[in-house]
Amino acid sequence: QVQLVESGGGLVQTGGSLRLSCAASGRTFIRYAMGWFRQAPGKEWEFVAAISRSGGTTDYADSVEGRFTVSRDNAKNRVYLQMNSLKTEDTAVYYCAADLWLRVGVRSPADFGSWGQGTQVTVSS
Repeated sequence: QVQLVESGGGLVQTGGSLRLSCAASGRTFIRYAMGWFRQAPGKEWEFVAAISRSGGTTDYADSVEGRFTVSRDNAKNRVYLQMNSLKTEDTAVYYCAADLWLRVGVRSPADFGSWGQGTQVTVSS
């Protein structure tokens, strides 16, 4: 399995931006479809975005469409989540996830086999 480490979380005001990064170990990163999920206190896991192995296909939750952008750099073994126009409801722990077999469009956490430890994003009003 690939090892994933997120970074880039923090505290930001409403309307601000953050860029999350997820670093993956190993030389097979390009074989993995990647996703971002989040979990707020007391709430269920929420799919945020996903990107195909080549980066040519992306998928976004309705709640972040037009504000967030997922991208990847296969040469650097990294996937990114650019978050703009942040809202207080975006406050959550954000997790990077990977799967060898996933086809972009699948949004269940159970379909991703590898996970990072999460990074906290807090949006204040």
